[in-house]
Amino acid sequence: MELPLPTLLTFAAYLLLMLGLGFYAYRMTNDLSDYVLGGRSLGPGVAALSAGASDMSGWLLLGLPGAVYASGLGELWIGVGLVAGAFLNWVFVAGRLRRYTAVAKDSLTIPDFLENRFNDTSRMLRVISAIVILVFFTLYISAGLVGGGLLFQSTFGMEYQTALIVGAIVIISYTFLGGFLAVSWTDFAQGILMFLTLLVVPMFVVVLVGGWGQAESEIRAMDPSYTTVLSGMTFLGMISLLAWGLGYFGQPHILARFMAMRSEADVPRATLIGMSWMILALIGAVATGYMGIAYFADAPIDDSETVLIELIRALFNPWLAGILMAAILAAIMSTIDSQLLVSASALTNDFYKGMVRPSASDQEMVWISRAAVVVVSVIAVLLAMDPEAGVLDLVSYAWGGFGAAFGPVIILSLYWPRMTGSGALAGMIVGAVTVVVWKQLSGGLFDVYEILPGFIFCAIAIVAVSLLSREPSAEVSAQYREAGM
Repeated sequence: MELPLPTLLTFAAYLLLMLGLGFYAYRMTNDLSDYVLGGRSLGPGVAALSAGASDMSGWLLLGLPGAVYASGLGELWIGVGLVAGAFLNWVFVAGRLRRYTAVAKDSLTIPDFLENRFNDTSRMLRVISAIVILVFFTLYISAGLVGGGLLFQSTFGMEYQTALIVGAIVIISYTFLGGFLAVSWTDFAQGILMFLTLLVVPMFVVVLVGGWGQAESEIRAMDPSYTTVLSGMTFLGMISLLAWGLGYFGQPHILARFMAMRSEADVPRATLIGMSWMILALIGAVATGYMGIAYFADAPIDDSETVLIELIRALFNPWLAGILMAAILAAIMSTIDSQLLVSASALTNDFYKGMVRPSASDQEMVWISRAAVVVVSVIAVLLAMDPEAGVLDLVSYAWGGFGAAFGPVIILSLYWPRMTGSGALAGMIVGAVTVVVWKQLSGGLFDVYEILPGFIFCAIAIVAVSLLSREPSAEVSAQYREAGM
């Protein structure tokens, strides 16, 4: 199916706007701190919405509405877990991480922070954490590109490779030019677009089907289980869905927003903005899938994850449809660009400067970072060229892997002065390995989402190894006190 011209024009205008933000950010990027963390200048609104947009991805506009359309309100438990995890992350991690990374030799990345936090002269913390980030995020970026390519191939009749390359060029361009500021500003704009789409679409459907009560009556007549949040839910199933919230504590692209805020004093406002955006967006996503059940009652759609797309096609004129369709691309782009920048930062700051050329100038590092963006992007695009290569299957490891490998490490590093570098390294390895091994097992307790045992075992390993290790040095303890922990 070809795109109507008005839809195509509005879609193209959106892509040009994203590129324009990249060019503007390019003029404000002078050194590595600017490129990697935006010079720690993010205000609360940009920090909050860019964190939310980079977190939610296409799952918010495609996955969650599709799951609700297919199975009913029982799927909202994952949203409850995510809201709880995001809120606790803002309250207990954001402010302390912003403060501590500034004190710890102005750390620009998570590997940078871990090395400086524990004065790790062996550099093993930096290397292992950077490797985890590069491997997981390169595959994650590939998966996002595959998802975007398949989406526009099926929706707009575009060739898969064409859609893949066009999308990649736009994302690479503004990330290459403007770095963190470009990524944050574009994510801010994309977050607003995603938010408005998830509010407008379900409200239109509610009106068209005769109100929420009428829609619910029709849905209950089709299948009463669709209308209850506990239908078909087991204890382990509920725990697994709620456990998704643990992932927030270890996501490098979200933690980077905390580190980049202009002041710890902005955290409460950012928390209010970010959580309001998230809660309303999740309600909109659930309502979209739920109302889709009623709207398509007489002619069900084949692919549940396209429920938002089908509603946009059915309800709106081509001009407005183009804007709303752009929200779907925004959801995909807002995650890929953040992951791309974190991967490039790990390659540049943690390998090139940390291991190869410590004396590199700021200007040299900025251009090396831009080159790293291209390198990671090319690898990701090559992996994504074959949509049947199985890259999408690896996404399930990423959220759980990052949450289990980094979550307890970040939390305890901010709250426990007795923690050691050896404990952090042991926890990181145990958490990541647990996720991979647990994923291969099934039956009984093994059916619980692997992030939960990974998170628990990581925390146990950190505490056990730290207590068995020599106490932190006077220098590490002094830095902890200086950070006001």
